[in-house]
Amino acid sequence: MRRASGGRAGPREWAGLAVLALPTMLLGLDVTVLHLALPSLAADLRPTGTQELWIVDAYGFLIAGFLITMGTVGDRIGRRRLLLIGGVAFVAASLAAAYSTSAEMLIAARAALGIAGATLMPSTLALISNMFADARQRALAIGMWVMFFALGMAAGPLVGGALVEYFRWGAAFLVAVPVIGTMLVAAPFLLPEYRAPDSGRLDLPSVALSLAAILPVVYGIKQFAKDGPQPEVVAALAAGAVFAVVFVRRQRTLADPFLDVTLFRNRAFGVALGMMLVGLVGVGGTMLLVTQYLQLVADLPPLTAGLLYGPPALMMMLSAVAAPLVARRVRPGYVVAGVLAVSAGGYALLAVVGSDDGVPLVVAGFSLIYLGLGAIAVLGTDLVVGAAPPEKAGSASAMSETVQDFGLAAGIALLGSLATAVYRRGVEEQADGLPADVAVPFGDSLSGAASVAARLPDSLLDQARASFTAGLNTAGAVGAVGVLVLAALTAVTLRHIGTIGTDDPGDASGDGAGDGATEPARPVG
Repeated sequence: MRRASGGRAGPREWAGLAVLALPTMLLGLDVTVLHLALPSLAADLRPTGTQELWIVDAYGFLIAGFLITMGTVGDRIGRRRLLLIGGVAFVAASLAAAYSTSAEMLIAARAALGIAGATLMPSTLALISNMFADARQRALAIGMWVMFFALGMAAGPLVGGALVEYFRWGAAFLVAVPVIGTMLVAAPFLLPEYRAPDSGRLDLPSVALSLAAILPVVYGIKQFAKDGPQPEVVAALAAGAVFAVVFVRRQRTLADPFLDVTLFRNRAFGVALGMMLVGLVGVGGTMLLVTQYLQLVADLPPLTAGLLYGPPALMMMLSAVAAPLVARRVRPGYVVAGVLAVSAGGYALLAVVGSDDGVPLVVAGFSLIYLGLGAIAVLGTDLVVGAAPPEKAGSASAMSETVQDFGLAAGIALLGSLATAVYRRGVEEQADGLPADVAVPFGDSLSGAASVAARLPDSLLDQARASFTAGLNTAGAVGAVGVLVLAALTAVTLRHIGTIGTDDPGDASGDGAGDGATEPARPVG
């Protein structure tokens, strides 16, 4: 059972955190670096439209599907060992991606990168929980972990743009080689090994059921964002839900479950996961829309648009470091609620931005949204990891990552679909008078309108931009209301969690500690 505080970490642990920062920054960089390489690799490999989508999606699809599996594997075989194995696999897959000679080879390499990436995130976070037993130090370490991820995301457009401009597109994947190479050399000296005692054998049917539950849901969400509620989307979501029920029922019957579902008896654990899920929905949806606004409405080149992600990333980094420090004096639930209330102002700015000269408002609004993201990611993750016993830290870390991935994907699907519906309604009448081969892309999306811009009058292209902006406004308004509600719920449901480092015992589980629920990391009596 995790204590609220423990032995304080020394120089070796902080040096180990620097080692863990390497794969964390790399995974953050990989979120954005590919987008700038796409035009160049598309010209070289000539993928079909479907293949191009899978080049982008295969990585995130499989990293989401395998997070829980790899987190549990790390608990059993050793977290440092899994990190090193995953690092070697990530380098191998990166080399395959960099020197791919066909679209099919690149898709396979991206899929392998996703599986390898799924070993890195839960391993790094679980090792932080082992290295930093003191609650205050652990929260600060997790804040720095999030900061490094944000730094990687911010560096992605710069690194990708420079590499693609001066080298071939494959150079964007080669960044992993020196980064992971350094980690592989330093990790055995600076990182501890941890393996859950008496963890038992890995239950392969549970592995298969977890994949059968997660992968169809991720696929369904992604397809919903592209095509709306088609029959295959409904079927995928339904199949995932059925397998999820079967998976949970099996875990309750196993002496040594693949995933300890009793963790959800802890109220802090369940509420923190729910808070991250809902919070990331807004971030995921607006991230896509803001990117499109900067490139398709403001007509900025990709590198300039990427540079404008610097201020939001800086705000996320600031929040990631400051939130756990403030939470030493103010209860985490109130800290998150306060920052979310501020970030609601960012959504409100997106709700009033216009299609002309709106870049400053968009960047300012998105910066406030990322301010909320930093607090959610740090304090939510700390609550989840801190509520789990040490032998379950890998599984808890993986659940935290999985929920955040689901939130981002659901945000793209839900807010993206809402904005698309507003766009289509705004251009419906104008599309009726165009030739079919122009009307279809024009009426579908702003990117479609941009693809046939040479055949459109300037007035219709302006109308398309105005309609897209109206969709962004609608998504911003919905996000503002939703985040304000989330702020209020967070303040109420997490009010029992004490400041970071509180040692007083208490019960944060909905069912009581006596029924086997794990004690919270920082309860208040």
